[in-house]
Amino acid sequence: MPLQESNFFEYIDQKAIARLGGIPMLGHFPMEGSVSGHHRSNHKGSSVEFAEYREYTPGEDPKRIDWRVLARTDKYFLKEFEAETNLRSYHLLDCSASMKFGKPSSKFAFAKRLIGTLSYLYLQQGDAVGLSVLHPEKGEEIPARRSPAQLQDILFNLSQAQANGKSPVIDQLHQIAESIKSRAQLLIYSDFLEDPKSVSNVIHHMRERKHEVVLFHIMDRQEVEFVFDRPTRFIDLEGGPSILTETNIIRDDYLKQMGKHLEEIRKICTESQCSHYFTVTDSRVDDALREFSFERTQA
Repeated sequence: MPLQESNFFEYIDQKAIARLGGIPMLGHFPMEGSVSGHHRSNHKGSSVEFAEYREYTPGEDPKRIDWRVLARTDKYFLKEFEAETNLRSYHLLDCSASMKFGKPSSKFAFAKRLIGTLSYLYLQQGDAVGLSVLHPEKGEEIPARRSPAQLQDILFNLSQAQANGKSPVIDQLHQIAESIKSRAQLLIYSDFLEDPKSVSNVIHHMRERKHEVVLFHIMDRQEVEFVFDRPTRFIDLEGGPSILTETNIIRDDYLKQMGKHLEEIRKICTESQCSHYFTVTDSRVDDALREFSFERTQA
């Protein structure tokens, strides 16, 4: 089914492209790839960026001996350099029903725009991009490729993705951690309304597999600030019972529990050396990506 022209740019934020386009975004950790690119590799190579000295072993290429060091120390040392490679970036979209919440844009719609925009930027700089739609029934997966047609495939799948039901996001993320064999950048787009211990386990699993992990933590301002001021019926979008409550009575306790949950997620990310970007759905996409882009241009 061809993607309608009107949908090509629906998930690509033009202000973000204008602000961030043309500036290489680098991975925080070494990557593996077969194509020369911007990103550090875990392999040593012969690029222009010096890495370290290593003692010479008979039989190695003498062209890499540093003769100045030999003159000073009377010892043979080789120069080693960081090889550069291309990045494989996988965008992992939470399709659980809670992502439908949000105004003026739902968390799900906001996540799609982040994915579309970053996919465009990474493909423009020659990196491979993939997409996994984390859905309980019909999860879609597009392997990471650098093909010019990849953006259209990603945008089409974003247009078809829907948020409904209680998605087994954590289980699916564990599966992805195992299925992606080479080091990659895994970007997770979710509200992370999960048990923090489960979130911690899956992040550590991904880090143990040497992946760079990035969390785009997307919430609606109503969830974060609890701006309700009258008796309100709250409906569980994932199938649980609805609750009618007096918001003035529960506000303080709710804000305390929400603050504790958000702090636990941030702490998990700090301890596991993964990136955490918190944003609300009434933000501009270019603002939501500003810190992400800045940190990667400084890598």
